Amino acid sequence: MPPNIFERITHTIFNGAITSEVKRRVALAVREIDRDTDRMIRGRSDTEGWRDRYGYDRDTVLRDSLKAWRENPIARRIVGLTTQYVVGKGLTVECKHEGTDKFIKQWWGHRLNHMDIRVMEWCDELTRAGNLIPLISTDISGMTFIRAVPACDLDDVITADNDVEQPVRFIGKQDPALNEPPTYTAYNEAEDDGVSPRALHYAVNRPIGAKWGEPDLAPLLKWLTRYANWLEDRVRLNHFRQMFIFIVRGVFENPAAKRARQEEINAEPPTPGSTLVTDQNEAWGVLNPQLDSFEAQEDGLAIKKMLATGSGNPLHFLGEPESSTRTTAESAGGPTFRYYEQRQLFFVYVIRDLTSVAIRRRARVDKTVDPNAEIAVRGADISGRDNAALANAASTLIYAL
Repeated sequence: MPPNIFERITHTIFNGAITSEVKRRVALAVREIDRDTDRMIRGRSDTEGWRDRYGYDRDTVLRDSLKAWRENPIARRIVGLTTQYVVGKGLTVECKHEGTDKFIKQWWGHRLNHMDIRVMEWCDELTRAGNLIPLISTDISGMTFIRAVPACDLDDVITADNDVEQPVRFIGKQDPALNEPPTYTAYNEAEDDGVSPRALHYAVNRPIGAKWGEPDLAPLLKWLTRYANWLEDRVRLNHFRQMFIFIVRGVFENPAAKRARQEEINAEPPTPGSTLVTDQNEAWGVLNPQLDSFEAQEDGLAIKKMLATGSGNPLHFLGEPESSTRTTAESAGGPTFRYYEQRQLFFVYVIRDLTSVAIRRRARVDKTVDPNAEIAVRGADISGRDNAALANAASTLIYAL
């Protein structure tokens, strides 16, 4: 088919050098549009790695995780289980250096720190948000006080050019009452003056090369919602299944007589368990909805298994008997205890690091404190079965000897 007049004119105009120039300009325009669109979606510069969530996505996950913890009993239970095993009865912080150990006890039990309680809140936040940002401040006596900044209140973490795991400062979200967003300077031992407020950052579930951690509840949010909706539907279904209405069949002279009889019954309906006497012209019956749901138990159990798998807990930890035998239930807890041991190892590191910061700041004004003293942080036993096994082994060994 020969080209039409429009194709011939187009070929003539955009021939040769003009065609290549148009292609170049179109490519540049498309590239700039993509860059602007990406910047608008990200809300930040292009230097951020793709391993981090977009800002709006991270805010949504943090808000949903907090909402699920507030409203969903299973989410509250998952967060509580982590704290109960990781912190347990509490953490013990000690130092062999006498002066340093004395300060640690003062700092740990200070009424504005009360670390025995605060470590539980921090462990909850670490599970719920995936990020813990302690903000430290120190008075002239060298006593350090710590408060945690919610991760959802931060917009970005500016890191070192050559290391994404070294924060430089934290940028808060824009406050309409302020001209500029709040900014927190990251703690740097080499540049610390010992008094100015500084922030630190600890993250779990963080991909290599990312700046932000991920909440433990992040992969469970969708399934928590589905389980809550399924359970609510079951409750609503059971509610309507119990509802019924009376139906009265009779012979009436006219529609007015029928309406009068209906109004009479509605004014004084029969109560359950009462005796109803009618004549042969009136027959009573009951209408109730036939609402059946097949395999409801299997559906709910399937969703709950997904929640148990995502949280790393066996079903009996979430109130669902997995087996009638104790041996099976105990065996299912093995991987869960290993998970809690790993989280406890990380949390012990967080407490040791914060304690070191408090000691170094105190050592500037108190010569009885050694800034390089070794600190020992110990957590509670994750499971008592290991101690029981060691006790049995020791008993057997002693008997053999």
